[in-house]
Amino acid sequence: MWVVDLFYDVFEHFSDPKKRVFIGYVFISIGIAFLWLIFLKKLSVRQAFWKVFDKKVFFSRSSKSDYSVFLINRIFTLFISPLLITQMAIATVIFHFLHKIELFDISIFSNLSKIWIVLFFTIFIFILDDVTKYFVHRWMHKWPILWSLHKVHHSATKLTPLTIYRTHPLEGIVFSLRGAFTQGVSISIFVYLFGNSVDLMTVLGANIFVFTFNVAGSNLRHSHIGIRYWSWLEYVFISPAQHQLHHSIDEAHHDKNFGASLAIWDWLFGSLHHSTDVESLTLGLDGAEHDGSHSLRTLYITPLKEVIFHLLNKFKIAKKYIFKFGIYIQNKFFSLVKQ
Repeated sequence: MWVVDLFYDVFEHFSDPKKRVFIGYVFISIGIAFLWLIFLKKLSVRQAFWKVFDKKVFFSRSSKSDYSVFLINRIFTLFISPLLITQMAIATVIFHFLHKIELFDISIFSNLSKIWIVLFFTIFIFILDDVTKYFVHRWMHKWPILWSLHKVHHSATKLTPLTIYRTHPLEGIVFSLRGAFTQGVSISIFVYLFGNSVDLMTVLGANIFVFTFNVAGSNLRHSHIGIRYWSWLEYVFISPAQHQLHHSIDEAHHDKNFGASLAIWDWLFGSLHHSTDVESLTLGLDGAEHDGSHSLRTLYITPLKEVIFHLLNKFKIAKKYIFKFGIYIQNKFFSLVKQ
């Protein structure tokens, strides 16, 4: 019986509307891809079918690695998740802190209509979640230690919906903590200000904005179907083609389009790049797909080695400055003694 339970736990994301790879969202994304290819790209139904289900994509070495990493990471998550700090723990700490500082009276806005409270909370948590994803993602590219982990995701030379799970387990922990922080902050602040009327607008249990994002084809962002939006709309929402461009090895595309759902953050902080014809993009880290580039050793062990190297290097630098500071203090001490 435990085998059945383990199987369900590993693959539960496909049956959970809160997750991007929920089977319903996947089918909707396939439908959107067909409409795009048939009506805008003028392909026949047969051509569109073979384009969507391109065996060169789904049976590539890169995609096979995606499938393996998905299984390994899901099993890893089942064991590590109970050890991580939860959003309720963070919410409790912040809630008590707000009581102590007494910046506002508790439940100061509790008389507001419940529909407005729910609407404000739903929008607030969606925006905070999205902007924190943007900054953590950007840090993943900027900080060498984090990039050692994040480049596992960027090593994909073909994109499939499961590429979103192509992450090193340590990166998964970072993003889990980010999610716990986001929800903890949102819950604590709103319960403190608005009382027990705080709730989410949901569809099938998912935040209505997250649900809309997923229904609009979120899975196509990690795919070979380069759907582009109007230029003005790509200032607001990240199109599938924009995210595919983020995976490009072209230097002009480096450190662009970090946004998850909204492109506003990229626009505000100078990392926005409008979509291009993704057919010409080469994806990955260096564009070279060799036998070892998608091995589990490369994806799991090599990042750990690089992280250790960076930490040791940081320690050496710190040790050097501590030694210099010690010499400085020693010289000052002896000079005072001589006086």
